[in-house]
Amino acid sequence: MKISAYAGSDATFLSARTIFLRDRTGKLAEVTIASAKPFKSGYIVELDGISSLTDAELYRDADILVRKDALPQKEESEYFWHELLGLDVFLESGEYLGPVTNIIATGSNDIYVIKSGKGEVLIPATFEIIKNIDLELGKMMIHPIEGLLDLHEI
Repeated sequence: MKISAYAGSDATFLSARTIFLRDRTGKLAEVTIASAKPFKSGYIVELDGISSLTDAELYRDADILVRKDALPQKEESEYFWHELLGLDVFLESGEYLGPVTNIIATGSNDIYVIKSGKGEVLIPATFEIIKNIDLELGKMMIHPIEGLLDLHEI
């Protein structure tokens, strides 16, 4: 089965061993991962119990969920997407920008999509711009480099 995932490596899937597939109706199915390998912009995974195209078709566009305790350890300055989505973003001046509503994976660094009162703002996830993330307070502090927020002034 071909999947698109936010995982940085196939080791994430293999360490989880068990995932949950949420189909279009919201029904959850627990499945065991037999193998996973990178393929183009996603992964090819072999799942126990899903052995035909007909079986796989039932899970087209399904959400893939893993238990939090099955996630791999992360470095101090790393965050899982589920931890960042919904954080309130502030400028260093204290001005509120808006919440993180989406994350776009790119080749070099992620892009945080912030829904501000003026529309969406795209913030590169770099140490130069992201100055502090406080998960307990649900806040992210950014340093807007020159021109970063100017597009909303046109």
